[in-house]
Amino acid sequence: MKIKQKNDFMKVAVVGATGLVGRKMLQVLEERNFPVSELIPVASDRSVGKEIMFRGHRYKVISVQEALQQDIDIALFSAGSGVSREYAPQFARRGVYVIDNSSAWRMDKDVKLIVPEVNGDLLTKDDYLIANPNCSTIQMVVALAPLHRHYGIKRIVVSTYQSVTGAGYMAVEQMIHERSGFFDIHKFPHRIDMNTLPHCDVFLDNLYTKEEMKLVNETHKILNDYDIQVSATAVRVPVIGGHSESVNVEFRRDIDLAQVRSILSEAPGVVLLDNPQENEYPMPVLAQDRDEVFVGRLRKDLFLPNALNMWIVADNLRKGAATNAVQIAEIILSF
Repeated sequence: MKIKQKNDFMKVAVVGATGLVGRKMLQVLEERNFPVSELIPVASDRSVGKEIMFRGHRYKVISVQEALQQDIDIALFSAGSGVSREYAPQFARRGVYVIDNSSAWRMDKDVKLIVPEVNGDLLTKDDYLIANPNCSTIQMVVALAPLHRHYGIKRIVVSTYQSVTGAGYMAVEQMIHERSGFFDIHKFPHRIDMNTLPHCDVFLDNLYTKEEMKLVNETHKILNDYDIQVSATAVRVPVIGGHSESVNVEFRRDIDLAQVRSILSEAPGVVLLDNPQENEYPMPVLAQDRDEVFVGRLRKDLFLPNALNMWIVADNLRKGAATNAVQIAEIILSF
């Protein structure tokens, strides 16, 4: 297989190019000046033939079967688990680096689950299928990984407040329609405007949702520590802009709040925004269209000496999906 040399331009496919995350991937590729020699937008049959804009040029959407016949270097997948399970291995076998944003391969023992700021050093030129973690997991581990290295995490209790954009285009449309007095779209089982739903993804036999279990299982894999106890509650809120998380984390060693602040202020990909006296703390409206993970409301637990409360916010379509995938692609450039 031919391995691209550093700074070579690459032929890039975006599978799911017409969806919310796919469009954001195109935006991030352009903003970060990723060296794309040719763009191959790929989508479902109903979108084939449509045109999208990228760097001032129009590109026609093609089918995934057509894309398989082309000499592609990197394929960014965001078309759902079914498409990823069927086609990602086919691309990988052809020597294409596949970065998959679905849940299809995240827990596969032979596929690396990568957040560049946390474990990007694990990637090698032989990793042709790479999993992009869940959006909620990404922002949490970016904030917690540097603290885990210093203190060792014993237990995490996390409640998420997740943007409707995480549920796709129709979820956004439902909220907008409801705000206009129309209740004709039913992406969610209940109204979402002026409401909160403790229900992200489907319920499992253990009464947790798939989204909640992703936070458990993916955190273990990314931090490579399966002894960490993780308890999660995932909530959908009528917000566009980003996911928020309330996190209580208990450590194995004594913590110092001043040192915690210092660690986080120097952590890659983290912006410490923690000045409650001036009403400065992370919010989705601040994180929207940003690639950083914002952390604030830092305070020691009142009853557990080695525990910390924190508030974590990030744009779920960018760092939680598109940007993380493009950052992985940037690592591939260095091979």
